[in-house]
Amino acid sequence: MDIDVMAMAEKLIKLRGKKTQEKVAEELNISKSALSMYESGKRVPRDPLKARISKYYGKSIAYIFFNEKEHEK
Repeated sequence: MDIDVMAMAEKLIKLRGKKTQEKVAEELNISKSALSMYESGKRVPRDPLKARISKYYGKSIAYIFFNEKEHEK
């Protein structure tokens, strides 16, 4: 399964909503510059961080990082 980095970047920005990068980065215990790189599609987080981001936003790893459709609950 390949990651569509631009789709990932757009989803991360959308999920962050009105929160600042500083706030989200602090809550995820990562640097603001790392979050910025993920949101710009320049880097992809490693698997443990993918899991933390997924839990933080309450979305599946597949939805955020692999561009799968979100299942209705």
